[in-house]
Amino acid sequence: MNDLKSGFSSQRYLTGFHAREIPHQFADVIVVGTGAAGLRAAIEAAGHCNVLLLSKQTCEETATAYAQGGIAAVLDAADSVEQHVEDTLRTGCGLCDARMVRAIVGEGPERIRELLDWGAKFDREDGRLAFTREGGHSRARILHADGDSTGAELMNTLIRKARALDKIRWKENCFAIDLLTRDRTCLGVLAHDGGGGFIARGHRVILATGGCGRIYRETTNPSIATGDGIAMAYRAGADIENVEFVQFHPTTLYLAGASRALISEAVRGEGARLVNKSGQAFMKNYHLAGDLAPRDVVSRAVLAEMDKTGDTNVYLDFSHMDPQEVYLRFPRIKKLCAACHLDITRHPIPVRPSAHYMVGGVKTDGRGRTTIKNLFAAGEVACTGFHGANRLGSNSLLESVVMGRRAGAAAGETAAKRKSQPKPLLLRSEKAAIAGGDLDLADLENSLRSLMWRIGGIVRNGPALEAALGRVRFWQSYVLKRQFSEPEAWSLQNMMTVAELVLRAALIRRESRGVHYRKDFPNTNDRNWKHTVILRREEAEPG
Repeated sequence: MNDLKSGFSSQRYLTGFHAREIPHQFADVIVVGTGAAGLRAAIEAAGHCNVLLLSKQTCEETATAYAQGGIAAVLDAADSVEQHVEDTLRTGCGLCDARMVRAIVGEGPERIRELLDWGAKFDREDGRLAFTREGGHSRARILHADGDSTGAELMNTLIRKARALDKIRWKENCFAIDLLTRDRTCLGVLAHDGGGGFIARGHRVILATGGCGRIYRETTNPSIATGDGIAMAYRAGADIENVEFVQFHPTTLYLAGASRALISEAVRGEGARLVNKSGQAFMKNYHLAGDLAPRDVVSRAVLAEMDKTGDTNVYLDFSHMDPQEVYLRFPRIKKLCAACHLDITRHPIPVRPSAHYMVGGVKTDGRGRTTIKNLFAAGEVACTGFHGANRLGSNSLLESVVMGRRAGAAAGETAAKRKSQPKPLLLRSEKAAIAGGDLDLADLENSLRSLMWRIGGIVRNGPALEAALGRVRFWQSYVLKRQFSEPEAWSLQNMMTVAELVLRAALIRRESRGVHYRKDFPNTNDRNWKHTVILRREEAEPG
């Protein structure tokens, strides 16, 4: 195991509690998160036992719902599983688990057919499924829904299916504070809703909490993406793997005062070009694949071009494309830009990179099992080895439905073998009750996000990472030691924890690989670094 000594994030629980004094809610399987992975896990587990589904906000407010890109799967006769596997392995830069790549890609077509059976409406041409090509893919194998609303369609389909199952109970606007463990075994979740704290007690727990893009100033992620699942699992003693690999999407709408909305790379797959402020296309100067190069290459190229021109962004140019085809293919992007008084067929769209996807996460096996007994993870919160050092576009939704099903099956099957209801817990945490005081949490959050964007972002270097780690630990010294009673504060505590983990892992990996680029170690070093970086809390149980 690779590690740098942890800071104040080594504490076991965020808050003090006496479990026997807290109301309990019981289920065989607890699922935390209602994105694609969480919903698919709940649906599968409900085929075996009772499920309690916890959602941080409403069940519709997830990163999946915002996904404009598609879902990659081998359904075209001209394509093959081996080609998709090869594309994924190449993009993963030597760190993919080849067995997991073959397993997930191989199961993909079955999961898509299942979604179609459940009523999912993917785009078609002449009655047949329509496939597009995106950066890093050698074939057109990407399915979309309503052009650029694939995530929303996937969510609608899975919510509709899950709502029809009597064995799933839903609890929305519910913050999961911590995983409850004894002897490296997960026993349930300490949570909080509008009525106060409660314990979700189950035989098995599945984390499907998504990513941590909100630790960065510039991000495509919604406000819920604060790394809660990774932070909870780390405090519980689970192995956290490859969190130095944070993927930055190269094209996010960049206008002062406007939210940082993603502009799908599918637009480049259909012919849109990246140009600088002089209108010159530049991607061929950086990669043979030009605008269809992998995301890490495009993101660094955009930064380099911005350095050359002194501008704050580059542009996406659609002007050479058929306007009606553009409007038909990208209605969501058209509407988004029109709200900013931009016609995507006439005006170059200002874009720059933003934090988009956590490639690493909680280490799992092929059934979603973590290194903590009875704890599973699926989706962006997990690290299966599928993505390696860089995620191939449109592979994330694929992984979510495949690994959500696998984790749900493994958790549900094993929980169903337990004949009795879980018993109430007697755990307690005696964290000192240091009040939150007059801390300006919003200012701390903004400072953290700015620091991570400048130092822990697309281009990194050792001395700056060390200084940033020191700064984060200083903030932790008076944030993590305090006891709060509101979700906004717990989210910030989790963000502080995950930011530390990202910086530590980035310092440990003394090379550049995939989405992790260090100016002081600009080359890939297979001899010393063709392996994963794992972080683990030193003391995994309360004292």
